[in-house]
Amino acid sequence: MNWAGLYTLLSGVNRHSTAIGRVWLSVIFIFRIMVLVVAAESVWGDEKAAFTCNTQQPGCNSVCYDHFFPVSHVRLWSLQLILVSTPALLVAMHVAHQQHAEKKLLRLEGRGDPLHLEEVKRQKVRISGTLWWTYVVSVAFRLLFEAVFMYVFYLLYPGYAMVRLVKCEAYPCPNTVDCFVSRPTEKTVFTVFMLAASGLCIALNVAELVYLVVRACARRARRRRAGPPARKGSGGFAHRLSPEYKQNEINKLLGEQDGSLKDLLRRGPGSAPAEKGDRCSAC
Repeated sequence: MNWAGLYTLLSGVNRHSTAIGRVWLSVIFIFRIMVLVVAAESVWGDEKAAFTCNTQQPGCNSVCYDHFFPVSHVRLWSLQLILVSTPALLVAMHVAHQQHAEKKLLRLEGRGDPLHLEEVKRQKVRISGTLWWTYVVSVAFRLLFEAVFMYVFYLLYPGYAMVRLVKCEAYPCPNTVDCFVSRPTEKTVFTVFMLAASGLCIALNVAELVYLVVRACARRARRRRAGPPARKGSGGFAHRLSPEYKQNEINKLLGEQDGSLKDLLRRGPGSAPAEKGDRCSAC
């Protein structure tokens, strides 16, 4: 599998992530993907051929191997890494959508030159509003997938240890036969290492969730203490795109329309001619 393509997709997310998120991505690629590609795949490469049983009955080796090792460790780890990394793409898609909206606004304002568009592409998007929810959901799904795969590993391989000898009595084996696993100690070491890296990722995901929630609560508390923000005259592009700015503009427009309607109702239908007649009488 081309893991470099996955790294290219997630490199954009790393720029808009929190500090804990960047550490998580480094752990994914250094301690899990690189170890899986460089060492683990070669260790498990001959597992089926080196699995031998003390019988020459045709099909016995294959049946016993499928019974004790229904899913290969390497393939299960590959599936785990793909599913764990996929939620981060939601953040990349959300950031791309926000940048596209900002570029569209620049073109409408007549500032769609390549310099401004490139500046929008390079700037770091603040994790707030709807992007905060997208980021939190992605971290929650990462945490869920890690926990599910840890449980699946425990169900398939109790104790996470690779046994040296298994006894198989499945058909077409003539009786209870002994089957031997190749390099069990080495496989146990790599299994423990990969599961420890997965546990570290779980701890990082929990820490990032707590950090995001605490940061959002602190930001909301600061806004409440500071009161309503003052309206900016020019403002930046991100300020114009913010939901608060749009809502303030809508409220202002509705307030002006409501004020003019109240003036008309207060004056009444005959107030304008009467006022004109009064001026003529005074003249």
